[in-house]
Amino acid sequence: MGNSNDRRLPRLEDVAARAKVSHQTVSRVINNHPNVSASTRARVEAAIAELGYRRNTAARSLVTRRTQNIGVLASELGQYGPANTLLGVQQAAREAGYFVSIASIKGAGAEAISDAVRHLTDQGADGLIVIVPHDGTLQALERLNLDVPVIVVGGAGEGRLSGAMVDQKLGARLAVAHLISLGHRRIGHVSGPPDWIDAQARVDGWREELAEAGLSDDLLVEGDWSAGSGYRIGQQLAERQGATAVFVSNDQMALGLLRAFGEKGVRVPEDVSLVGFDDQPESAYFMPPLTTVRQDFEELGKRCMDLMRAQIEDGATGGTLVVVDPELVVRASTAARPALP
Repeated sequence: MGNSNDRRLPRLEDVAARAKVSHQTVSRVINNHPNVSASTRARVEAAIAELGYRRNTAARSLVTRRTQNIGVLASELGQYGPANTLLGVQQAAREAGYFVSIASIKGAGAEAISDAVRHLTDQGADGLIVIVPHDGTLQALERLNLDVPVIVVGGAGEGRLSGAMVDQKLGARLAVAHLISLGHRRIGHVSGPPDWIDAQARVDGWREELAEAGLSDDLLVEGDWSAGSGYRIGQQLAERQGATAVFVSNDQMALGLLRAFGEKGVRVPEDVSLVGFDDQPESAYFMPPLTTVRQDFEELGKRCMDLMRAQIEDGATGGTLVVVDPELVVRASTAARPALP
């Protein structure tokens, strides 16, 4: 009498026989291929559940030379944008049947990038997604001349590197256009650090929208993304009283400005209108609720994985850039320009 431990694990062919479909159809369902009818997909998924089938990824990788593993190189994960971009990528990768390995670095030095990339490729990553939002990242990656697909968040689209990005410049222009539509003519900007790609793009968008309206762009102050820096800048701006509206490069700094303005007796939006960027979950609960620019990090992650799968599974070449549009979310921190005395 045979031992129960001798029973073999169910195979893909067993699932196909149970569902009365071809093994190619089972493979399409497992890999989330779109060209499968809903009824067939349901039948295959039921057979998988009944048999307790699990993919043998080790055996599969020997055949396909793929590990179903994506390496993610990331920095600045303490900041809202990079952290939520990573979450979006992880979710999209999981839905596509890929695992994610993360290498986090501090800053964006060429040596740190090289070491982290080597670590991920040594693990057999099928491709790399890079979330390093600093100047010099693209150049460092290009010098490595990697032989796996590379998707850069926030740039690329040239040579072998592909990229996916939220249109930061458009987001800034939406914010400034909203303030101009309310009658504001002196619109300041609190920027992020200048070595951040997104921060510079938001400065450019602010300047371009002001220039088109024939307005001055001389009210620019640099912050460091923190609420503390926003608070210190807010104290300075409250003393100057030079702007009737301020576009702030992230919601955290905008929170600091709100605190400083409140302490100095500057009312928002009666005296000064305020627009942030990111639409953090807390922004709707600031006092007053913050008008801000929303980034769709879930969609950004999906676009990254679409580019990655096109290269890994379909043999597409690099050099593609896909862009996700931001959305202006209007709340109570903006209002019409106060009447002149």
